[in-house]
Amino acid sequence: MRRLILMLSALLPLAGPAAAQPVLNVYNWADYIDPYAIDRFQRESGTRVRYDVYDSLETLEARLSAGRSGFDIIVPTSEPSFARLVRANALRPLDPARIPNLRNLDSALMARVAGVDPGNRHGAIYLWGTVGLGMRPDRIRALAPDAPMDSLALLLNPENARRLARCGIAVMDSAIDVIPSVLRFLGKDPDSTDAADLAAAEAALRAIRPHLRSIPGSAAIVDALASGEICLALTYSGDVIQAAARAREANRSVEITYAAPREGAHLWFDMLAIPADAPNPEAAEAFINFLLQPDVMAGVTNQVRYPSAVPAARQRLRPDVANDPNIHPDAAALANAFVPGTPPPATERARARMWSRFKAGR
Repeated sequence: MRRLILMLSALLPLAGPAAAQPVLNVYNWADYIDPYAIDRFQRESGTRVRYDVYDSLETLEARLSAGRSGFDIIVPTSEPSFARLVRANALRPLDPARIPNLRNLDSALMARVAGVDPGNRHGAIYLWGTVGLGMRPDRIRALAPDAPMDSLALLLNPENARRLARCGIAVMDSAIDVIPSVLRFLGKDPDSTDAADLAAAEAALRAIRPHLRSIPGSAAIVDALASGEICLALTYSGDVIQAAARAREANRSVEITYAAPREGAHLWFDMLAIPADAPNPEAAEAFINFLLQPDVMAGVTNQVRYPSAVPAARQRLRPDVANDPNIHPDAAALANAFVPGTPPPATERARARMWSRFKAGR
């Protein structure tokens, strides 16, 4: 999504000398956990948690590609990062006997990731959501009253972007998450490998580049929306909902809303996975089993505003979270959403070069 950049391992001093305690090394998205869940796991398991964060899939993949990362738990998105790790035999298969709470997962949602992980052997859905538009409707209506509020045209139409530049526009720094949505908006296949389609996507992004205030990590977008620094962002659904909550907590009288694009939203699933060389896989299995309890997952969703794949958790949510359609899209919205595939290496390289040119503005 997605910042608790503090070391959550410092939340609770455990009994006994630290050197004698087992340690669980977690690498997760920023702003993507309930601190109480870490606290409770440490108390109940006697395992100390070392917690590190990232705010883009590119950062996660770069860290893992160096080898011997030292992590026991990682949370890659199903496509493309998790899919690549599965194919590379870089993940340890999950042991259902040691993770009995796998049975709590929604079978329909797990089926949507089984295409890249046959039998769901290597990962369990942690949280999921969509990529769409976070906005300050009052500012947008004042500057572009005729612009569509439920379409990527709000951002990708250069005239709309020009008008809204005054109040601040941001696109999250993730080619993996942005390019498929741009292709879908253009009526192209989000998984297209066609050079002409990629050129069209690049042209669309370059056309709005002069009007962007920033291309930040997703965590920075939360702060920028909440503080009023920007009025429009292409980012993760839960980041926008978090920004709205922060604005309310700060007693700012502003409305921050999220819109899943009517062209079809990019649907993603973040997976709990164990690297093949994890130093403490037993603690990783215990942590996954702990997280998949309905009350624990409800606490996570209440905190970070992303839905889990544990149906029994929903009845334990606060009403404002349980009944928010931006957190829990209805069946029609899910049917209109798309899950991008993993492009072949040549296309990945072409997209990376495109993204570098877009960020540089040349």
